[in-house]
Amino acid sequence: MSVLKSFIAGEWVGEQQAKALPSAINGEIVAHTHDDTLDFKKAVEYGRKVGGKNLLAMDFQERALALKTMAMYLQEHKKELYALSMHTGSSKADNGIDIDGGFGTLFSYASMGRRELPSGNVVHEGPVTPLGKNNHFAGTHIMVPRGGVAVHIDAYNFPVWGMLEKFAPTFLAGMPSIVKPATSTCYVTELAVRLMHESGALPEGSLQLIIGSTGDLFEHLEEQDVVTFTGSAKTARMLRVHPNIINRSIPFNAEADSLNSALLAPDVTPEHEEFDLFVREVGREMVAKAGQKCTAIRRIMVPQEQVQAVCDKLKERLSKITTGDPSVEGVRMGALASIDQLEDVKANIQELLKTSELVLGGDGSFKPTGEGTEKGAFIEPHLLLCRNPENGCGAHDIEAFGPVATIIPYDTLDEAVELVAKGRGSLVTTVTTRDPITIAKLAPALAAYHGRLHLLDAEAAKESTGHGSPLPMLKHGGPGRAGGGEELGGIRAVYHYLQRTAIQGSPTMLAAVTGEYIRGAKVIENEIHPFRYHFEDLQINQSLLTHRRTVTEADLVNFGCLSGDHFYMHFDEIAARNSQFGKRIAHGYFVLSAAAGMFVDPGEGPVLANYGLDTLRFIEPVAPGDTIRARLTCKRKIDQGRTSPDGHPQGVVVWDVQVTNQNDELVASYDILTLVAKKEGAKEPE
Repeated sequence: MSVLKSFIAGEWVGEQQAKALPSAINGEIVAHTHDDTLDFKKAVEYGRKVGGKNLLAMDFQERALALKTMAMYLQEHKKELYALSMHTGSSKADNGIDIDGGFGTLFSYASMGRRELPSGNVVHEGPVTPLGKNNHFAGTHIMVPRGGVAVHIDAYNFPVWGMLEKFAPTFLAGMPSIVKPATSTCYVTELAVRLMHESGALPEGSLQLIIGSTGDLFEHLEEQDVVTFTGSAKTARMLRVHPNIINRSIPFNAEADSLNSALLAPDVTPEHEEFDLFVREVGREMVAKAGQKCTAIRRIMVPQEQVQAVCDKLKERLSKITTGDPSVEGVRMGALASIDQLEDVKANIQELLKTSELVLGGDGSFKPTGEGTEKGAFIEPHLLLCRNPENGCGAHDIEAFGPVATIIPYDTLDEAVELVAKGRGSLVTTVTTRDPITIAKLAPALAAYHGRLHLLDAEAAKESTGHGSPLPMLKHGGPGRAGGGEELGGIRAVYHYLQRTAIQGSPTMLAAVTGEYIRGAKVIENEIHPFRYHFEDLQINQSLLTHRRTVTEADLVNFGCLSGDHFYMHFDEIAARNSQFGKRIAHGYFVLSAAAGMFVDPGEGPVLANYGLDTLRFIEPVAPGDTIRARLTCKRKIDQGRTSPDGHPQGVVVWDVQVTNQNDELVASYDILTLVAKKEGAKEPE
């Protein structure tokens, strides 16, 4: 049998057999962990000095491209991962959640990085705040790479997605990762890491892998490092109080298993489509990954009058589930990840039965489908009912991490909220209702105890990704028992691995640090219009102050006729005189158009197209007789590797626009984004 290897300090380490890792399907040995001693001090130093240096030789945009390359390579080799992952007990659908879900997360962060992060390695998190009367002294915030390593400790249930959902934002932030997968399914993670290295997109030192124990790893961590953990709440509590973690104030993010709920609102009855949707959602979450999901539904809150109907429907649905070897045709649910996990689930079911009764499962008739499955870690779905939760309900404290859930009746919505809250913090709850007024009342009350709420009705069900699917663009994590941490959530996940720092100084100095124009900074002016420069040659702070234009009565009439906008403030003298402005004013969009007419260079040149408009504000009114002018300044350049339809390379340029009147008062303010061509022969990153 093969010996799995750790990848430490640039070498694959592992020769001596240690723990045997049996298949969850038939008990046959898949691989062994290694017994070789790892030098964690060397690993951490290697990550900082080699991995960190190589990652920061790239910028956000280049790292985003590398993530895309890795994702594409992994996708080309996913059959290998699917075949190996079968031994974890996962069905094809389960592997889709883990493996394809992991690839999708890489693709998502590659895309978000290209769209939302700047070129370079400094993120400017505005706004800029003037700290002096005449704007000679101002302050803002920047975010920069921390300079340490990130240690990611993952759970056994998602050996691919669990690693990639942490790795993607860490890599994008320029921070090297040391990954420690759960031992029982680490053979899948090891293969994924090998493929990532084979892709050629990983800079040296940016990803290391630990097979087995973390040993004295925590002893070598420093203040610039980060630790993240996914697993049991008990283990999270133990790790976060490690003396070195506490003494050095090392950030520790935990995402722990939680007692998630599904709540059926009183307005939904068996006659409604939402009733069947609720049952389907609960049933699906009980059997997906054999219930081994941190987001799985454990508690089912049901109005007292609907308890029997829900029991009957769920029992009918779950009774049709065929459990066994996922390679056998017709099997819907696979095995738990290990025999140890099976024994743990059985023990917890017995604890739950002290306050609940069985509705389905545990009658001794269960036999998994498939050859050799009698040696596997199989268990049938178990549905329980706690008839009198006021007398105590173990489901609020005990988690059987498998296909197990408990129905809990309630009388009022307030009582339902109280029952959900007894989970002491959860990752997600599904609320099924047909009534917007009900959800408007429930959602704020439930949100205090959750990281995510899944609001299910017939309309949402047409496209819903489901209760148990954390999405890259939405937060994953929850308060209390759920760990108190936060992962994913779009580009915010990248910010978790950056250091936020306030900076103060003159606008010119702030602009030098942030890499973008800040109002009040010194500008670069010359006779060449900024629109005449190719992307590479255009400098931050390059600026144009336009000629003046006096707004006339004819301008208002012509713009109103062209746009169809005959709002009274532009045309009704009496009504306008009685308004807060005391006079007629020009259309805001006329001011915008007039400014463009003043700063746009009409000739053919590198500027290809208007890409968008941000942060538009109309500050002061402009009336007929006022004279306006505009200042256009290159604020930010983003090299996203874009190409025009004919394949010519281009970048995105953000321009700061200030429109002022004859008194030098700001009347309009906004950012305009343009696509700007690169020079002929410029080569795009692959």
